[in-house]
Amino acid sequence: MLNWILAALLLPSVAAPDIGLPDRTQVMRVPPELRAQLHEYVTSQSRSEEQRLRLLAEFVFADEGLALEYENGNTRTVEQAWRSGKVNCLSFSLLFTALAREAGLNAYVQEIDKVLAWYQEEGIVYNSSHVNVGVHTGNQRHTVDVSGGAIMARDRPVAVSEDRALAHFYGNRGAELMAAGALEPARIHMEAAIALDPDYATNWSNFGVLHLRSGDVVAAERAYTRALALDPMHAAALFNIVGLHRRMGDAKRAAEFQARLERAQLADPFHQFLLASDYESRGDYARAVQHYRRAIRLHGKEHRFHFGLARTYLLMGETRRASRALLRARALGDDEDRARYQAKLDRLSRTSR
Repeated sequence: MLNWILAALLLPSVAAPDIGLPDRTQVMRVPPELRAQLHEYVTSQSRSEEQRLRLLAEFVFADEGLALEYENGNTRTVEQAWRSGKVNCLSFSLLFTALAREAGLNAYVQEIDKVLAWYQEEGIVYNSSHVNVGVHTGNQRHTVDVSGGAIMARDRPVAVSEDRALAHFYGNRGAELMAAGALEPARIHMEAAIALDPDYATNWSNFGVLHLRSGDVVAAERAYTRALALDPMHAAALFNIVGLHRRMGDAKRAAEFQARLERAQLADPFHQFLLASDYESRGDYARAVQHYRRAIRLHGKEHRFHFGLARTYLLMGETRRASRALLRARALGDDEDRARYQAKLDRLSRTSR
């Protein structure tokens, strides 16, 4: 079976999303009832920006507030997210940004382009980026993120324009609709994403997947080529165009793009981490160590890379190396991580004795 790779902000859910195309006002609209709740719980209770931000963060999660729940599913408008109580990272970011602005705060959507979040469903591999919210209060810059520490990221978040944030919305919706088999509504949404952000390679790569699913091989190749013109090492577009040329019987072109894809993967710490995890699960510990160590060379500040290496060393019976890797993981983690890794170190020490 030919696999496509779709770069998206989230894993599409099983249920089909709404097929209508909301305009940008509808996407960010705060309904009057929600505005009234915001005034009651936040703006009327706060005197400073710092206090307002703290109350807003409590309001969106507290049972007596919006009681929002994270759901790696459909991308919703601000109003839809409020009414359902379910948010993915994008829906949360749009809703929090809209409410923060209603409360008089300087808020904006931020993007982390490369994170570790790969999924597979029905012959499509999904590769995620991630968004959260930035807020300025006085001289302080804050980040509000619904995912907590669950996201592995190489770079710091970067503020994006409202057009880019809305392009993510339409692109997400397009991906979800395509996964649900609604190809024409998916096309309308993806075209809206490209119109807002024509220089974002992911939009073009996704559009190529849609063209291929619609049976238009020529348009698919054109879209992938456009994506690679914008980002020559875009892994999703490279993966897709390799599959396309193999399908067309052009082994030479497929090999050329495969070589470029392998170079991109070799320089991607998250891909190396996934390879390491796969080898570890299959009991090939020597190869797992090789790829964990490469991931660490590429991005040594990710504590989970060091923990994976420690776990593999322990499975190999190399307790001293496992202990060193755990110490490094503990040094890089947050307070909760440090406590967890210390407990593992204590158990390892008792076992060694």
